Amino acid sequence: QVQLVESGGGLVQPGGSLRLSCAASGSIFSIDAMGWYRQPPGNERESVAVITSGGSTNYADSVKGRFTISRDNAKNTVYLQMNDLKPEDTAVYYCTAVLMMKRDTYWARYWGQGTQVTVSS
Repeated sequence: QVQLVESGGGLVQPGGSLRLSCAASGSIFSIDAMGWYRQPPGNERESVAVITSGGSTNYADSVKGRFTISRDNAKNTVYLQMNDLKPEDTAVYYCTAVLMMKRDTYWARYWGQGTQVTVSS
């Protein structure tokens, strides 16, 4: 089994910062890309930021210059530093990872349970 556990969400005022963390655990052989998606109230889930195993990153236009994704491969952990937060960043944030389990010979995508981020004064 694989688990992705997020932490770091909460309530923050506009202009504030939060740092999300997501640790992958279980019988993991290798992790390829890791990333963050979010689902605002009443909207579909959307990609926020992705980071490859080699460290290449990609961001949604709406968060470029404000959010930074990073990862610690030794800890199977991905982070999302969110600065200058805006009310429109309010959403449930989901961690995702494309990985291969030790028992398998294929890559599969796994999701965390989500963490709420609310930006409000």
